[in-house]
Amino acid sequence: MTFYQNIARKIPGLAIKLQQAGMYDEPEEYVRRIVFTSLSLSFGMAMVVFTFLPSPAALLLMPVFFPIIFFYFLKYVDVKIERVKKKIDEEIIFAGRFLIIELDSGVPMHRVFEDMERNYEVIGFYFGEIINKVYLGTNMEDAINETLLLSPSPNLRRIFWQILNSLKTGTDIGPSLNSVIDQIVREQDISIKEYGKKLSPIAMFYMMISIIIPSLGITMMVVLATFMGLKVTMPFFIVLAALIGLVQFMFLSMIRSSRPAMSS
Repeated sequence: MTFYQNIARKIPGLAIKLQQAGMYDEPEEYVRRIVFTSLSLSFGMAMVVFTFLPSPAALLLMPVFFPIIFFYFLKYVDVKIERVKKKIDEEIIFAGRFLIIELDSGVPMHRVFEDMERNYEVIGFYFGEIINKVYLGTNMEDAINETLLLSPSPNLRRIFWQILNSLKTGTDIGPSLNSVIDQIVREQDISIKEYGKKLSPIAMFYMMISIIIPSLGITMMVVLATFMGLKVTMPFFIVLAALIGLVQFMFLSMIRSSRPAMSS
């Protein structure tokens, strides 16, 4: 077993996560790629620090940067899965209702799936996968089962489960799908209300930590440095500005990531 295989085996569910994120690398290849990327970036960041603070000690920061960058790229799979999930949830209600109308109109199942693929960019991909597998000889139930595992969205999996149960039992799919869609609508309404409650305190902390404290802090620091005769160099201000920018980026990312997905 290679070094990269050993690391990949210790990351639970990496193979299925890569597929759900639409990244079709083998786990070993993905780990190898992020190790080399992390080494390159950590070396580059250490050299940037060395440029502003020319000391051999700056190169010792490379072992500090490496695990941070490595785990960031490792977590990127989960971030991408969450992005796909949000895009699916933005389409799920209209796509579900379209699916119900088509099936209630007596359109054959495979034709409905083809229409879903044509009309919905994100959700249509999964229905297209099912149709492709059926055309290659897989029966409909197995194709749905296989594709269901690749969906990062619990809501889409619930719809696939209802379709699968209908195929197995021969029952009318309309009432059960309507119930699922209504439940998704209620869940989205609850998420929007919870997001509204969280947004006000987050905005207040953003104003304080990212704007008020840095502005007042830098002003006071310059005044104190002037009275105490301390020399504040330009590299110090550049590093400080980079840190403030990083904090602002983190807050904006947190606000964006906490925003619930909803059908528009």
